Amino acid sequence: MAGPVALVERNLVIYRHTWYLLLAEIFEPVLYLLSMGVGIGALVGHVPGLGDPSVGYVDFVAPALLATAAMNGAMNETTFNIYGKLKMLHTYDSILATPLRIRDVALGEVAWALLRGTAVTVVFGAAIAAFGLVHSVWALLILPGALLIAFAFAATGLAVVTYIRSWQDFQLVQLVMLPMFLFATTFYPLGVYARPVQVAVECLPLYQSIELIREPSLGVMNAGVGLAALYLLVFGAVALAVALRRLERTLVP
Repeated sequence: MAGPVALVERNLVIYRHTWYLLLAEIFEPVLYLLSMGVGIGALVGHVPGLGDPSVGYVDFVAPALLATAAMNGAMNETTFNIYGKLKMLHTYDSILATPLRIRDVALGEVAWALLRGTAVTVVFGAAIAAFGLVHSVWALLILPGALLIAFAFAATGLAVVTYIRSWQDFQLVQLVMLPMFLFATTFYPLGVYARPVQVAVECLPLYQSIELIREPSLGVMNAGVGLAALYLLVFGAVALAVALRRLERTLVP
């Protein structure tokens, strides 16, 4: 693991002067929480269709925004930033002239993105706690859940970026990410959809991420939480395998 650790150390040295860029990723979910959770939540009241009628709308939305923050923190690192290193700056050509190998680069970048996604999640989680939206001791599982979400989406972003041809192609990424954010039960329960649509939504990685965070946050522990964790673990492992193969094709002359 010395190679991936060396790459993480390199990123730490570079980003220690630009840490404030993470504030945007923290403020975005906080603004959503204030506008959608607190603002619209005052009009909605409790969420119909849930097992516990005492769950308020802001309690329902906050865990979903936390899962989204972990996703965005990891994806932004392994898409936008790595595209610059891969295609514009050719950073990895220099790195691969050292004893580090392509596997070290892939694992190191995923580990770094995982740290970044987790950092955003921890700060946003503290904000949720400050709003008094943590009601169960099961909420302690939010941190390992966020780590798993960050891993799955960091590996996915690394695989996706190897297919990006230009900055314009990132519009295609947003074409997938934005609808997933809006319709993966971030703002309303799965029960509002017809059953065929529910099945499609349940296949989305963000839906499984939200379930992994929302259920423990609301004090609910069932088989669905374990299935969501297994889904993200397999999803991330497959994405990492694809990313490794694609990076070898891209970086080896």
